[in-house]
Amino acid sequence: MPTLSIHVVSPTATHTHTIIFLHGRGSNAKEFASEFFESQASDDRFLTDIFPSYKWVFPCAAIRYAGNEQEEMHQWFDIASVREPHHRPEIQLEGLRESVQGIRDIIGKEAEEIGGYEKLFVAGISQGCATGIIAALTEGNQLAGFIGISSWLPFPVSKKLHLEVYGLGTAVQMPVLLEHAEDDGVVPIVNGRELSEGLRGIGMKVKWKKYVNGGHWVNEPEGIDDMVSFMKRYDKIG
Repeated sequence: MPTLSIHVVSPTATHTHTIIFLHGRGSNAKEFASEFFESQASDDRFLTDIFPSYKWVFPCAAIRYAGNEQEEMHQWFDIASVREPHHRPEIQLEGLRESVQGIRDIIGKEAEEIGGYEKLFVAGISQGCATGIIAALTEGNQLAGFIGISSWLPFPVSKKLHLEVYGLGTAVQMPVLLEHAEDDGVVPIVNGRELSEGLRGIGMKVKWKKYVNGGHWVNEPEGIDDMVSFMKRYDKIG
């Protein structure tokens, strides 16, 4: 499998932490980073100003054929419907396996550079979150934390998250923040709630935050404030 390309935004102060942030389906690393960094906290600061010692790594999904749209696009795995993500799961597996391994490779390299998995966050929006949470769980080391926005579980669940395809890693002590807007017109909030319940079902500590508005994006400024609080709580320096 080819190595995933990455877009990097370097820290402006001494490097203390790294966050790996996965874009959504149909986007790409550079485009997502540019749009995401326009978001501001309630004090009007940008995330790069709040966390000057952070290195931001944005992996780019491979271009894959999307059967539903009948065209090629950047996507972590093919999917029949993001509104009903458990429909036709068999078409998701190949891309998900490849993408998860690619993200795990990046996690390993970045952890080695920064000097420990505990200094590394993984985050994702939409399909990027669905991919990132599997990579973080099966990586085998406890990360500083995971942040997910507007997403879903990539596999059907009852009370527990099933990861029999990969084998569950030992990272269940990793804290998780999940955010979802009630007016998300792409991924219904019920899908995000299922993700939250599934992770709690395997014993994870999950902070679930819902917002009245925000669409299929991060809520501003409250959602950004919640991300900042979460990162400062678990990065050991905030």
